[in-house]
Amino acid sequence: MLEENTQQLKQLIDRLHEQFINTTGPIDKKDHEFFERVKSETKPYFEWNQTWREQAEEFVKARDVRVHPNQIKSTHENIEMLILHSYYLDVQRKRYKELFQSAHYVLDMILADLNRMTD
Repeated sequence: MLEENTQQLKQLIDRLHEQFINTTGPIDKKDHEFFERVKSETKPYFEWNQTWREQAEEFVKARDVRVHPNQIKSTHENIEMLILHSYYLDVQRKRYKELFQSAHYVLDMILADLNRMTD
């Protein structure tokens, strides 16, 4: 389950990255209709990210892995920021890319540790 969720989160942040790059801004933060659309579209993303965090925390606590629990917490927070910034475009591209790369790095480490456990 953790492996599947991790793969899906990687795909999600890839889609969000594309959205961030291909959307022209700025977005009016006071647009209530836009806010409601973002809220409904992102709710499952936030829930999914929370589920991943819980699974990943259990995984790193129970095993000898390279990922530290603080990295799980930071990655969870980074993904939340990626979700929001992908809609509101309120961060510089460099910062967005740093969040994106950092999240991918930890997600890849989780997958590597999972694969190492099954070898």
